[in-house]
Amino acid sequence: MTSQLNGASRLFPIIGDPIRYVESPARLTSTFAGRGRNGICVPMQVPGSDLDVVMAGLTATTNVDGILVTMPHKHAAFAYCATSSGRAALLGAVSVIRRNADGTWHGDMLDGLAFVQAQQDHGARIGGARALLAGAGGAGGAIAIALLEVGVGELIIHDTDLSRVAAVLDMAAGLGPGRVSAGPADPAGCDLVFNATPLGMADGDALPVPAALLASSMFVGDVIAGHGTTPFIAAARAAGCGTATGDHMVEAVQDLMADFMLGM
Repeated sequence: MTSQLNGASRLFPIIGDPIRYVESPARLTSTFAGRGRNGICVPMQVPGSDLDVVMAGLTATTNVDGILVTMPHKHAAFAYCATSSGRAALLGAVSVIRRNADGTWHGDMLDGLAFVQAQQDHGARIGGARALLAGAGGAGGAIAIALLEVGVGELIIHDTDLSRVAAVLDMAAGLGPGRVSAGPADPAGCDLVFNATPLGMADGDALPVPAALLASSMFVGDVIAGHGTTPFIAAARAAGCGTATGDHMVEAVQDLMADFMLGM
């Protein structure tokens, strides 16, 4: 990986706080190498209070061709984009930014696409299915859009912050043929159960959906990556469910990110 690092390397930093759990530096750098591109992804610990100065520095550094954006900067980073995809504009958030020809930034949100790809890669059948989505924050909103775009039949959204749920319902209106509604963290009658909350990142976190409510007929997906098998995924497997982990989502997003950064 480091053998290709030289003065001609193009830089693709990933910014976040905390940054220690991200896996993209090694994975994306390897993906670039596999495509014959001299690109390096490096982690940068960036507190929210320093985002302005860091973005100014990255913008002025002309061998920085793109930026990966992780929590808590996905919404704030949208403001630095002169152009964006429709989904990023709808969400007001970005997960990736690449440099336009005039030096400005173009943003997109790939979280939902990668999450859906990971579920499908590991056996989930989304078209026409009934799904419970726990979490209506930035990741939840992106996942909701992606689920509707691939034809989920019914989507129930749960979050303890009702204003977040309302915002996602407004945003999702008319995006696809599936019905969207708010509901409790009860997956009864659902084919798919998805966690888009931070629950599972810290020891002692409650499960986003009670383990006793999971049935073997359900497929369960989790966004939490870099923490091994989360308690939610462990509970789903104990119940006989098919599963996709946050690490599977990280795997799925690598080609999507590389395509975006290389303008493909």
